[in-house]
Amino acid sequence: MSEPISPPVGPPNGQKKRKSIYLLPNLFTTAALFAGFYAVIAAINNHFDDAAIAVLVAMVLDGLDGRIARMTNTSSQFGAEYDSMSDMVSFGVAPSLVMYEWSLYNIERQGFGQVGWVVAFLFAACAALRLARFNVQIGSVDKKYFIGLASPAAAALMVCTVWVFHDTGFTGSQVSSLALVVTVSSALLMVSNFRYYSFKEIGANRRIPFFVLLGLVFIFVFTSIDPPKVLFTGFVLYAFSGPIFEGWRYLQRRKKQVA
Repeated sequence: MSEPISPPVGPPNGQKKRKSIYLLPNLFTTAALFAGFYAVIAAINNHFDDAAIAVLVAMVLDGLDGRIARMTNTSSQFGAEYDSMSDMVSFGVAPSLVMYEWSLYNIERQGFGQVGWVVAFLFAACAALRLARFNVQIGSVDKKYFIGLASPAAAALMVCTVWVFHDTGFTGSQVSSLALVVTVSSALLMVSNFRYYSFKEIGANRRIPFFVLLGLVFIFVFTSIDPPKVLFTGFVLYAFSGPIFEGWRYLQRRKKQVA
């Protein structure tokens, strides 16, 4: 005699099983999104120091949400998509509007038409393209490197430019040409094929030499002396590291061909 077939286990009355999401990593993503939104509000109200700091805070939070998700085994497709949406606001829309409100809008007054907001849009569009390319390249590229300047680093370069010049007493109208160059350069570096070190190996569940930890301590101490100038210098050097590294690789290939 065959055993009776047990009824399928599931929600009663044909109700669909409720879908749920992980709370902890998405809280950090939401906080990053809030920081990016606050940066826009602060820039509209001419609080450019606060706007720059808010984007940098969003950058830190964005770096934490993914690590926390991996450490707690709470990674999900929803989290990845939500993170991309948050990044678009915090590192695409927010820095472009901060730069526009501080300086780029002056270009129209100088007789160059709508160049200011077009360039601001260029940055936002390149950030969107950079994020889309990153999403489709997950698992197919070396995790040690980013292809193109990462959008958080590009956003940090933008807002640190605003912060350091605003902190030293310059107005946006005085450096509108520099703001234009920084915005266009940051946008194009995001969609370039230059390789940038990702720093993902640091603290990635592996031991690091003691001098690395000591170096990080010195970086924090040095940054605290004059945050705007130190951070601006650091992100400028990082932005240049991609083209410099690519030039070094080109020279190495030329030497091998000659040999």
